[in-house]
Amino acid sequence: MIAERLRMPYPGSWWKLRRLFENGQRLVRTHAFRLAALYFLVFAASVSGVLLFVYWTSADFVERQTEATLDAEIAGLAEQYAQRGLSGLVQIVAARSVGDRGDGMLYLVIDPDGRPLVGNIAAWPAGLSARAGRLSFTTEARVKDRIETHPAQGALFVIPGRYRLLVGRDISDATAFRDRVKVTLLWAGLLALGAGLLGGAAMSRNLLRRVEQVNRTSERVMAGNLSDRVPLAGTSDEFDQLAANLNRMLDQIERLMTAMREVTDDVAHDLKTPLARMRARLELALIGPVDTAGQSEAIRSAINEADRLLATFNALLSIAELEAGTRRDDTEPLDLAEVARLAVELYEPVAEENGFVLSLATEPDVRIRGVRHLLSQALANLLDNALKYAGGGEIEICVFHREGQAVLEVADRGQGIPDADRETVFDRFVRLERSRTTSGNGLGLSLVRAIVRRHSGSVELIDNRPGLRVRIKFPGCCA
Repeated sequence: MIAERLRMPYPGSWWKLRRLFENGQRLVRTHAFRLAALYFLVFAASVSGVLLFVYWTSADFVERQTEATLDAEIAGLAEQYAQRGLSGLVQIVAARSVGDRGDGMLYLVIDPDGRPLVGNIAAWPAGLSARAGRLSFTTEARVKDRIETHPAQGALFVIPGRYRLLVGRDISDATAFRDRVKVTLLWAGLLALGAGLLGGAAMSRNLLRRVEQVNRTSERVMAGNLSDRVPLAGTSDEFDQLAANLNRMLDQIERLMTAMREVTDDVAHDLKTPLARMRARLELALIGPVDTAGQSEAIRSAINEADRLLATFNALLSIAELEAGTRRDDTEPLDLAEVARLAVELYEPVAEENGFVLSLATEPDVRIRGVRHLLSQALANLLDNALKYAGGGEIEICVFHREGQAVLEVADRGQGIPDADRETVFDRFVRLERSRTTSGNGLGLSLVRAIVRRHSGSVELIDNRPGLRVRIKFPGCCA
């Protein structure tokens, strides 16, 4: 038992090995690892190809140089033989074989019986065939008082009368050069592959780090921290673009969630009073004396309250659909001036009854792509607000071009809206009239902003001195 326990690894070491193995398995399954492995393989293949090409080119150059030297030497000696005969050839070979020329050239002339006549090779190399052509053999050379065996390459020239001339060249220096190039290229290849491996690991680590940032942010968002965002590296690369898109998506989700909470709070606050009032009226009609006229009036009041509640809920649903982008209305080319003209014709009788004058000023061919009934609803809400709060005077509707955009303006001569409140009035259920004696639910401008955003436009409130000017801009006029 003791020996068995001694053979077992320590528990801590076992868990470390297991954890390391599991981490390695997870790493191998990641896309970043596969991408880094592919990068390393391509890099290794490229480096190997380049190094092999360099080695082959260097070795081929040395071999061609040796072959060219042998060919030139054989051609020169053959010419001398043709001019001066065998004796002249022997004299030239004897002259060239004396001393150390430094070029490693080897010469040997033998008679028909294989006996050397002249040359710097003592005897015909063992095992060397007597056929003409390229020959490879070894020769002995004295280097610093010792005899060394060197490789050589040569060519055979057959002389009439069965004489033979062997011209060779000591290629030990060329062989050493090729070996040195081989070793150098091998080390260069190993260093390059090591650099490629480190580069692939760094690239893989960087990819994993960027992906892990997205994963951690997603986990925190799923845990309820909607304000968390993916950090940007500032490199403007694909990961930064992805992070920016994810952050915009999270911004939109946070806005929608915040809007949903605000709507829930506003609905609970603003609809509590009309519901309580409707219930009280119905309760009084139920417990009061039997009076047909009184009960009818209570029922009519309850129906009116129910209609206002339904209108509020419909407006909320419309705003939610527009802001969430779930509404799929087909856009079409529209003449914005025509939409404004129809709205003016519809509201002109009401305006005259309330002491207002509607005026319309349009430029020709102000066209956009949009949804007709949504744009009509937005303009109707603006006219409703002007008729409710301006108090009288002129209401001016203008349609024109400006800086490549289509512009729609509704201006009145009322009290206007203070600068501090021009952003908050677009929120749901916001009404600047504290007494709330005027009919309405505080959703008109919220719906206008949602419709304008649905058309990729912008809306702003401007001081009309006196009064308020609502300016809506739509991008990209079309013919």
